[in-house]
Amino acid sequence: MNQIICKLNDEDNFTVQDCLFNINLNDKKQYHWTFYQTVRRLSQFPTFFSAEALDLFYISLMVYYADRKVLRKDTFDSWTRSFKIYMPVLELDKWNNQKELLEQMVSFLSGDLWEFEFRKRELNNKELRVKKWAQKSKKNYKPIAFCMLSGGLDSFIGAIDLLSKEKDIAFIGHYGGGKGVIEYQNNVKTILSEKFSLADKQFFNFHAAPVGGIEDSTRTRSFMFFTHAIILASALNEQTKLYIPENGLISLNIPLTNTRLGTSSTRTTHPYYMGLLQTLLNNLEIKVELENPYQFKTKGEMIIECNDSAFLKENITKTMSCSHPDQARYDKAKAPIHCGTCLPCVIRRAAIEKAYGNDTSSYKNVNFNLGNNALIDLRSYKIGILDFKNSSSKAIFRIQESGPISYKQNEFEKLYVRGMNELVQLLDKYDG
Repeated sequence: MNQIICKLNDEDNFTVQDCLFNINLNDKKQYHWTFYQTVRRLSQFPTFFSAEALDLFYISLMVYYADRKVLRKDTFDSWTRSFKIYMPVLELDKWNNQKELLEQMVSFLSGDLWEFEFRKRELNNKELRVKKWAQKSKKNYKPIAFCMLSGGLDSFIGAIDLLSKEKDIAFIGHYGGGKGVIEYQNNVKTILSEKFSLADKQFFNFHAAPVGGIEDSTRTRSFMFFTHAIILASALNEQTKLYIPENGLISLNIPLTNTRLGTSSTRTTHPYYMGLLQTLLNNLEIKVELENPYQFKTKGEMIIECNDSAFLKENITKTMSCSHPDQARYDKAKAPIHCGTCLPCVIRRAAIEKAYGNDTSSYKNVNFNLGNNALIDLRSYKIGILDFKNSSSKAIFRIQESGPISYKQNEFEKLYVRGMNELVQLLDKYDG
């Protein structure tokens, strides 16, 4: 069991025996995060953040910390880790009541075993300063909804579809330390701002990363990513929608073969995970409704059915879908580029070819012929495609492989078949 203590006040002297990490989230030598760096921007909302949303935000930072700092390869099965997080919270009773749900949700998301122990705290000095700013501010920014904006193709389509109907949307982004993300997020922000005449106050972009993170699988990054939007939305103090655009096939998280069960297999918007998170928000009385508007659309269908197809086609190459875009700096590339062979790249390529017939995006390795890993990926995909062709009648069972789905099973099954057929059209062109 990896025991990790979180502290949010310098006066906190809580301790346990055999603690692996003792983390003060306000110590930049231990954790670098930028949420409070622009206090004036945070103060443009009607109220200060809810206590429950503050707690959830810090919990997500600590989950992400543990995920990055403890290697999977050192465990008995080279994957599953066990954690116990000692967490100070403002709403102690509520979190004790939601402890099992939180543990269930995070365990499903990361594929690890999580346990939490909560203790009572009060607002720290930093939070009190931000709260004072919020109370003194006469601004009253109340967007109609929030939307995640990653710099990727799915969230770009999501933004276009929303903005073509309503411009008063706040967009939330998160970037890491390498190349390949922030550049594309800035591209997308500029393109959308010019097209739809958006204001700077509608865009928020944050960074959060443990100092010296060593584990790269980081399945919990999405949880931390979402809570940045949830905490902002809580400052409206009214029911608010948070859009999380992602194509339904990758949302289902169905591995093509067992080799896809590792770091490329994420559960960011899996219906089961989204349901658990929504239940947690409801139980905590955080007034945020999660929605993936493309839960039952393939990526190709998202492109074809976009509300402004001409604008999308003109700018589609300015988005980044690759699962490791910062690989460019290791390959001495002048600019970030799609690898072309990871699963998100393959799904992107298949979708664009379905929609347009050809794909003009830049890929490092289009033919799976550069390096052994690309060939291994191709063979893995081909085995998965062959299995799909030979057992398409068993799709109802495949959609349950990465997590239980208890509703609209027929729609999920049809989505899976349509999404796999998009991949078939691309991958059948390559021998492997």
